[in-house]
Amino acid sequence: MTANHNQIKFAYWVPNVSGGLVISKIEQRTGWDIDYNRRLAQIAEQAGFDYALSQIRFTAGYGAEFQHEPVAFSHALLAATTKLKVIAALLPGPWNPAVAAKQIATISQLTEGRVAVNIVSGWFRGEFTAIGEPWLDHDERYRRSEEFIRSLRGIWTQDSFTFRGDFYRFNDYTLKPKPAQPLPEIFQGGSSRAARDMAARVSDWYFTNGNSVEDIKKQVDDIRAKARANNHSVRIGVNAFAIARDSEAEARSVLKEIITKADPEAVNAFGNEVKNAGKASPEGQGNWAKSSFEDLVQYNDGFKTNLIGTPEQIAERIIALKEVGVDLVLLGFLHFQEEVEYFGRRIIPLVRALEADSPRQVQAAE
Repeated sequence: MTANHNQIKFAYWVPNVSGGLVISKIEQRTGWDIDYNRRLAQIAEQAGFDYALSQIRFTAGYGAEFQHEPVAFSHALLAATTKLKVIAALLPGPWNPAVAAKQIATISQLTEGRVAVNIVSGWFRGEFTAIGEPWLDHDERYRRSEEFIRSLRGIWTQDSFTFRGDFYRFNDYTLKPKPAQPLPEIFQGGSSRAARDMAARVSDWYFTNGNSVEDIKKQVDDIRAKARANNHSVRIGVNAFAIARDSEAEARSVLKEIITKADPEAVNAFGNEVKNAGKASPEGQGNWAKSSFEDLVQYNDGFKTNLIGTPEQIAERIIALKEVGVDLVLLGFLHFQEEVEYFGRRIIPLVRALEADSPRQVQAAE
């Protein structure tokens, strides 16, 4: 399949954390070990996926008893593939930008530029406390993340890099070798005003939680308008949990079983944690401000995006997302290996055909 810059892109969540992508006791034929993930990366690459996103977690909770570190894990997946780009999550605080810049530059050199980063500002206060890291106020976390991104990009592009920030300082620092060209892409997430404003200034990509097409359009329009005012461009990725089955009734039945078998204690604890994090923002909202119990069963509101049904229904909904400005769909699955293969075989070709036939030919944002 020939790649086209204007085609919508596909990514999957790397299950480098145990427990799968739903807080439910339903059977999940998904492994968090390296053997499972190497094979999954190869399946995804063959299926037509562009990216894989490794998660960052330091402590157990909400069904995640075990967690592999994402930078090392990403490198292992890159070593097992030839085309797939892997996005390693970085958490300012535990990571210093000088160390991160050097880690990622080395991996970039070793893999012909197939590594990217996702800057996670942090939502889990208990995790920071457990590892002895200060917990900053909401907007301060995003100010630190912005300095982190500016530092990464400065180190990767300049010799004798000097920076005077509130969180990071550099004095005539030169990193050699720098990453392979093109430079590693910088992703970030969040739905608060601070997150959107930061993306509009410094990020290459902005991830948002799952949502309806109408609500996603509002976010896209807001971010793109702010980015234009800053002479910047940013592309948009949307989270979704895909349940693709031969009939819509079968897909809806799977969704019902996931929710019916949800772990109420874990879901409510997760909901309290993330909603408190959002309430700490000046506008009193965040990624999960309007999420119901059912929404929270999937960590990033993936059910809201409604990629649940037949391959044909899902392909049409992906095109609807593209038409409001979405450039990438970040996917979670119940049984990753088999469902990623099914998605690549049954859905991605339908999306490509619809893209080719669409009279509007919506262009990916530059």
